[in-house]
Amino acid sequence: MASVSIRRVLLVPTTSGSARAFSGAFTVAKRFKSTSQGLKERLSELIPEKQAQVKATKQELGKKSLGEVTVDMAYGGMRGIKGMIWEGSVLDPEEGIRFRNLTIPECQKQLPSAEGGEEPLPEALFWLLVTGEVPTAEQVKLISSEWAARSALPSFVEELLDRCPSTLHPMSQFSLAVTALQHESQFAKAYQSGIPKTKYWEYTYEDSMDLIAKLPNIAGRIYRNVYKDGKLPAINPNADYSANLATLLGFGDNAGFVELMRLYLTIHSDHEGGNVSAHATHLVGSALSDPYLSFAAGLNGLAGPLHGLANQEVLRWTMKMRDELGSTDVSDETIRDYVWKTLKSGQVVPGYGHAVLRKTDPRYTCQREFALKHLPTDPMFKLVSQLYNIVPGVLTEHGKTKNPWPNVDAHSGVLLQHYGLVEQDFYTVLFGVSRGLGVLSQLIWDRALGMPLERPKSLSTEHVRKMFNLKN
Repeated sequence: MASVSIRRVLLVPTTSGSARAFSGAFTVAKRFKSTSQGLKERLSELIPEKQAQVKATKQELGKKSLGEVTVDMAYGGMRGIKGMIWEGSVLDPEEGIRFRNLTIPECQKQLPSAEGGEEPLPEALFWLLVTGEVPTAEQVKLISSEWAARSALPSFVEELLDRCPSTLHPMSQFSLAVTALQHESQFAKAYQSGIPKTKYWEYTYEDSMDLIAKLPNIAGRIYRNVYKDGKLPAINPNADYSANLATLLGFGDNAGFVELMRLYLTIHSDHEGGNVSAHATHLVGSALSDPYLSFAAGLNGLAGPLHGLANQEVLRWTMKMRDELGSTDVSDETIRDYVWKTLKSGQVVPGYGHAVLRKTDPRYTCQREFALKHLPTDPMFKLVSQLYNIVPGVLTEHGKTKNPWPNVDAHSGVLLQHYGLVEQDFYTVLFGVSRGLGVLSQLIWDRALGMPLERPKSLSTEHVRKMFNLKN
């Protein structure tokens, strides 16, 4: 596909009105409105059923306790407190993440894939997260086409990104662009006009579909501006979401990378509601902030080093080990000694251990299976495989890790490196594109179910001590 200037404005034929002005004249993409029987129509059928279920649950179980809250939990970042509803996924300590009660292997088996591909399509996963149902291949194609049609960025957002210095972190640019897109929010405009609460979900849905559709264009523009020549190819209206993302990044001709993006976007999409990016989106959304403002909050949380930077830390540690040992072709005993050296220096082995899981993260396993299929001789993958066989035993012997098994971050960086996406500061942007699928599908349900403003009770240390009759 021929490259065009990054300042090109993609205008897609739609059924909506003309461009509007913002601080002067500029061009925006016209809105896409789905006329086919598809996701929104199915959702409108499901919402009354779910509303009735939630009402019955509150009536029957409203006074029941979900568990005890301890002082340690309050001081420990609320870890383990059961205190919010999240419909899309639940984390099982033994089976890992379940998307609408389907494990990752079940998703890989049941969700439609692209023609000629094997990995599940993110569009299919989004349908599952929204409806709880496995879509047909035709339903998935409808979403692919709809997202491609909604994908164009307003020219002022393009110019905003083009004016960012290349030294501004990619995640800061990502958050900036999403926040700027709030200018296009249908929910914000409808709320100002006084729509009834029963219509909130519809406008949230439209904003969420628009926003998800535009994320690859945002990510591609940032990548090309910061790391490449600033030229961006056009969205292919006949391609799936991951294929278009890969093309925008410059890897569209590599079938392996396209398949990796399909897998990556699917498995990173959702991970319960308590993680920072999910909770931040939900929290800000509970104030009836529109999806753009809500997701921007989630992205700012994802940018934090304790959340979205884990795969970079794993990759840097692994590359440092390779450099210090002088090769990727080293003995198990040499690697074991290096792992012990890391632990004895007071550091952790990044990518191993998980707050909830008590076995190997299935997201790690499916990435390992991908690597065995597509890059079995890659030297860095060989090193990752050795670590997989060695680190759990060392951590068990060390005795300070509840779960010695690898998590999702122990593998993803090596896969991206293999295909040539070596710019580590960009990895969290890919994570953000994926996470939009999970948090925005939940935000639609938050509005459909009338979830209230989130407002937990806080206590001071002095008050806690008084509660237990301790002197200050």
